Amino acid sequence: MSSGLPPLRSPLDLERLLEFEFVRATENAALQSIHWLGRGEKELADAAACSAIYGVFDILDIRGEVVIGEGIKDNAPGIFVGEHLGTWKPGAPRFDIALDPIDGTSNIAKGMPNSISVMAAAQKPEGAECAMRNIPSFYSHKLAYGPAVKRALEGRGDRCLLDMPLQEVIAFVAAALGKHPRDVVVVTMDRPRHAGIIEEVRRSGSALRMITDGDITAAVAPSLPDSGVDMYVGMGGSPEAVLAAAALKCLGGDMDVRMWFHTEAHRAEVAAQVSASEMTRVYRSDDLVQGESALFCATGISDSPLLPGVKLIGHRVETHSILMRARSGTVRHIHASHDLDRKVVPLRGGEPV
Repeated sequence: MSSGLPPLRSPLDLERLLEFEFVRATENAALQSIHWLGRGEKELADAAACSAIYGVFDILDIRGEVVIGEGIKDNAPGIFVGEHLGTWKPGAPRFDIALDPIDGTSNIAKGMPNSISVMAAAQKPEGAECAMRNIPSFYSHKLAYGPAVKRALEGRGDRCLLDMPLQEVIAFVAAALGKHPRDVVVVTMDRPRHAGIIEEVRRSGSALRMITDGDITAAVAPSLPDSGVDMYVGMGGSPEAVLAAAALKCLGGDMDVRMWFHTEAHRAEVAAQVSASEMTRVYRSDDLVQGESALFCATGISDSPLLPGVKLIGHRVETHSILMRARSGTVRHIHASHDLDRKVVPLRGGEPV
């Protein structure tokens, strides 16, 4: 069955030509937001990152629609679901876009590690309803794992890990990786709602690593060689699940995702929008990012397990980015040096800097 997209290696494969523009957007967002590191102004940092992303897309010939954006949880300053990015010239390629100008806004405000600018995109065939799915709940229960665990699941009936006791999941992951359970490294966010998860991980004897914010990085880490992370579990933002799913689609890992409700009022609100089966459905990466097209890119702002942060060295700035593409399976690590005397960052609502 045809996907409606140009075949791999086709000269018409515009996704291949445009992928560097997406990473340029996260680079510029990181360059603009680093000035707010540790200044206690997460909204202003976020606004600076948004302005830089808008600036790149305002001159890019695509028809991009924001499927995952900001504002759902925290009344953020910018880029919202349904917004159009790109020039929207007739005939320009169509993309569904998911982004978080700063994943880890609290961290950047406090001057802490683990903040990145991150974006994912999927080319949408003409006539298709969507290429990415927006989960309607604020939060989701997520469990992310790498390619070896995915293969083990496929070989044993593709079980849902969210329905298994966590100690049993850890044992399964350990067996898939050829490890003892005590050597499995599990990451979760340091939140009161994760008290049960923390207790179960410690009871299993596994190594626990807690993070304060930024669970996209944590969900992607088990699929990256040499990350030192074997599994991520926790209840975090649903938009971040879709961004992580794009990366996992590129890397060959996967995640189990199910809507999770922090209040009964929000459960009732979502229940009025979707079917009963959808309320308990378990999504995988291919459900959240549909088809063969997926791009994922991120640039470090402050240091994280995924990427080093921005480094200011005199009149130069160093950035570290990652760029992945599902159709080719290519993962690029981009270390860039920017000359501040010549660098031009186009901004929306202001002069280029």
